[in-house]
Amino acid sequence: MSDKDERIEPPQSHEKGPAQVSRRAMLASTGGAAAAFGLGGYALARHLEREDAASSTHPTVTTYPFRGAHQSGILTPAQDSMFSAAYDLRDIDVRLVRKLLRDWSVAAEQMMAGELVGGQPLADKQAAPIDTGEAWGYPASGLTITFGVGRGLFVDAKGRDRFGLKSRMPKILDQGMPKFANETLQSGDSDGDLLIQCCADDNQVAMHAIHNLTRIAFGKAVMRWSQVGYGRTSSTSKDQQTPRNLFGFKDGTNNIKAEDPTAQLNEHLWVQADDDQGDWLAGGTYYMARRIRMFMEVWDRLRLGEQEDTMGRDKMYGAPLSVAAPTSASQEFTTPDYAVRSGGDTLVPGDSHIAVVSPEQNKGRRMLRRGYNYTNGIDSLGRINAGLFFVAFVRDPRTNFYPILSRMTRSDALTEYLQHQASALFAVPPGIGAADPGVAERLFKGVVE
Repeated sequence: MSDKDERIEPPQSHEKGPAQVSRRAMLASTGGAAAAFGLGGYALARHLEREDAASSTHPTVTTYPFRGAHQSGILTPAQDSMFSAAYDLRDIDVRLVRKLLRDWSVAAEQMMAGELVGGQPLADKQAAPIDTGEAWGYPASGLTITFGVGRGLFVDAKGRDRFGLKSRMPKILDQGMPKFANETLQSGDSDGDLLIQCCADDNQVAMHAIHNLTRIAFGKAVMRWSQVGYGRTSSTSKDQQTPRNLFGFKDGTNNIKAEDPTAQLNEHLWVQADDDQGDWLAGGTYYMARRIRMFMEVWDRLRLGEQEDTMGRDKMYGAPLSVAAPTSASQEFTTPDYAVRSGGDTLVPGDSHIAVVSPEQNKGRRMLRRGYNYTNGIDSLGRINAGLFFVAFVRDPRTNFYPILSRMTRSDALTEYLQHQASALFAVPPGIGAADPGVAERLFKGVVE
């Protein structure tokens, strides 16, 4: 076990804090209940076990609760690694769709607790193991699993009701994400019917989660695209430092944090009961992803001053350029002064990244960023194929995301070194209740008995 795995994360104010419990202790205490991969009574039993686990004093690993008012993996402190995937549903009955989500939920709860799917491996060596096994003996590593639903869950490509859920489709999904300037989206790497986001402090634990959930979906859904990310590019807690992107700059300084007042989180992040489809989506949010290629070989040739003018920040400390001669990392959080001038020009150029996308320049609109760097080998010219897998969660992308992204693609000097290659929009249902069999149960109420 590494030092990282033994870290004790602080509790969060808006989500249940992480429990510290060893995988071995958890397996010993829950193996009987988890031996059968099924639903009967498991959800409530797991909820009670989680409460007991939270007070454990065993040697620790970080685990996060699966159940709560909101899904994990949103406000949870951003982990080091991410593995996300989108799936296309096959032509199946709506009952099988709900069963898939329930089966995924059972498996997700077990894996987030640091267990194998289905508990200990079967004694029958003639049967295929229920769990794929690559995280056997690994700590939970702060694994979170977040589920989302896309437009394809409600209608097919011709707009026809696909599973009897069309009347419950949010307008935001129906309208879809608009097109933006200078994007070259690849359809095979965009959209999807269902989304799974796995984040962990160990790549293999995240891989294990996606591997098992994909195996469970066999015959019901097929993976459409996937993305592995590393080096988180956002901080979702005030206890985390702002990370750097692959251009070497701190970005997302004004990101929503878990410690922000509930009123602000409700205003910018969580869907409310009186919003569109708030009957089943209240407490949820919207997930938007953009895979943004970063042309590092071009960027690397820029003089430092040009790089800083493009970002609007000092490269070393992250301070806005309106701060003269910064000397401390704390100056990163100094509010930018977009009016201060020198020699007739503003110190923070008007087309710099922060001047275009910051809340102060966008009517105070904020989003929760949870992106990761990615590297996908090299391109045909031998350049590193890498960039940012930008992920944002917002209450309404029409106000908190689309206008900001539109300004960015039209007038941000940074876009000269970027290319948007993939895009995805999903509704993220609220958290799973203590006795809920699975995620998105309210969506299916009255449609499936």
